[in-house]
Amino acid sequence: MFLHVLGSLVHRNPSFWIWLGQVESRTLAEEMRPLAVRQPIYICGLARAGSTFLHEAVASHPQVATHRMKDYPMLFTPYWWRQASAKMQSPPPRQRLHQDGVMITHNSPDALEEMLWMAFFPRCHDPSISNLLGPEERHPVFEDFYDRHIRKLLLAEGAMRYAAKANYHVARLPYLVRLYPDARFLIPVRAPASHLASLLRQQRWLARGQRDHPRALAYMRWSGHFEFGRDRRPMHLGDDEKVRRILSAWAVGDEVCGWAMYWDMVYDYLARLLEANAQVRHAALIVHYETLRSAPHETLRALFAHCALADAEALVERQAAAIRSPTSDENAFSAEEWAVIRKETADTARRWGYRY
Repeated sequence: MFLHVLGSLVHRNPSFWIWLGQVESRTLAEEMRPLAVRQPIYICGLARAGSTFLHEAVASHPQVATHRMKDYPMLFTPYWWRQASAKMQSPPPRQRLHQDGVMITHNSPDALEEMLWMAFFPRCHDPSISNLLGPEERHPVFEDFYDRHIRKLLLAEGAMRYAAKANYHVARLPYLVRLYPDARFLIPVRAPASHLASLLRQQRWLARGQRDHPRALAYMRWSGHFEFGRDRRPMHLGDDEKVRRILSAWAVGDEVCGWAMYWDMVYDYLARLLEANAQVRHAALIVHYETLRSAPHETLRALFAHCALADAEALVERQAAAIRSPTSDENAFSAEEWAVIRKETADTARRWGYRY
């Protein structure tokens, strides 16, 4: 109950929390002065493609700071909140809201950065307008706040590098690489049918759970998670007609077609962006879900190398051992649904190395 009330206060008064974050930054100016944001690491793609595992793997490196479960909802003053919460007793590990077997604690890495973007870009999850942020975008107040926020998190964790899982950064990669030309992007991708089966399971589970527990819906809204549930919103990546078709399919209960079109829209956009933008392409490492499962050691070594995180072999061994076998999706779809998936995704899937 307390966390729900506190979350509501933060969500409803962004200007106050931005101001308080700025006060924190001024107070810590001397301590922050030696710190710089170098090679920040961003994990982004569609949910259910392995992004949580990638985030945990990167955040396990001792040089890396990230947002953690315990930071919600006090995200705007990360240093003060870490100091205030340092002696809080952490409850035992529990399964996360997704009910997918992933166990979490207060110290688990969490995708909370979106709260900052929502405070400064209030329509960044409005599917009726483009959510794209390009290199021409200028928002000096946000950019100053964001850079100082990351440096405070580095200070709080005694780290040198920053990592964030933020799936909506799909729409912001050119903007981010303007802010940080040495940024590293990890883009997870998964074969359409397997990916859609997982997305559909998650949508059913969270929509049902939010109906029975309205606070769960509020938490997802306030923390910037619109991937699933009763307030599901697709990213708008610049094509009004594609978004309209996706929303129309979901509105009439055609979940398979809606998700297939959404998968195609996101990964078609990313494929075209990587082809056209050399700076984003250089910063990005594509991580195939299937390769991560079948060759975890090699994939993780490539990941740490791309992120320029040294002395990671022990982490590779530990993280590789934690990879679980995927749920079989062979019988998830009828023949008619398979036909829809092929029709909507085949061309884009081939660009990512998948064949039907």
